[in-house]
Parts: sequence; structure tokens; C-alpha cells
Amino acid sequence: MRAVVQRVSEARVSVDGEPVGAIGRGFCVLLGVGRDDSEADADTLCRKVLGLRVFEDDAGRFAHALDDVRGELLVVSQFTLYGDCTKGRRPSFTDAAPPARAEALYERFVATARAAVRVATGRFQAKMALALVNDGPVTLVLDTAGGA
Repeated sequence: MRAVVQRVSEARVSVDGEPVGAIGRGFCVLLGVGRDDSEADADTLCRKVLGLRVFEDDAGRFAHALDDVRGELLVVSQFTLYGDCTKGRRPSFTDAAPPARAEALYERFVATARAAVRVATGRFQAKMALALVNDGPVTLVLDTAGGA
């Protein structure tokens, strides 16, 4: 699984102009599921995201995790994270999981996160508009294939 994690002061996602999810301070997570990913990958990646210490302490050092700052998550499915652009100009998405499998692992990630923090989501397989204020900016890329 792959995640692009952005520390945000606020983020929201809408479908057809209608808001479907919004958060204040926390992480906006673009989440992609690969064809070989498992439930263990979803659990591992979720734990990693929740445990990231990228919120500053009083000295300005990255010392606090999401729960420490009462942060929230906005999780948006993003199969294009598995786009392969090595040949030609049109990405290939053969490494992305089929929709049914991807949705199941996306939902597992969300359910695991909800046990720890407030979570808002986009709508799986919908064309979404995402607006956010990247705080820092802080953006990290996590991939379970690379050990997350």
C-alpha cells in the first residue's frame, strides 16, 4: 500500500460540489492499494500513519503524533499512486488492486484508524475535489513494499 501523508491545518473533499468529508488539524492521507497488498499491509500502514511524529513540540522539533495533538484524518482513495509512467506518456495502472479488493483494504485502513482518531473520508471510486492547507509544508510518502 502507498500513502501520501500531508500534515494539514484543514482539509475537505467533495463529490459533485457536495462536501463529503472535512477535518481540521491533522493528516490528509491519499491512499493507494496495490494488487498484492493484504490486510496486514493495511494494518501496518495505518499504525505507521497514526504514529508519525511530525507535529512540533515547544522547541519546534517533530515530537508529537496525531493523537498527542488531537488531530484528525481525512482519507481519500487514490489508485493513481500506482500509476507506472516508465513507458510512454500514459500511465499504466496494472499494479493497482482491482476495485473490490482495493475498497476492502481501504475500508480496513479507515476502520483501524477510527479506533484511534476521528476520521473523515472521500467516496471510493468517485471523482472528488480535494482542498487542503498543507501545514509546514510537511508531506511524506509511505509504501509497505519499502517497509513503510
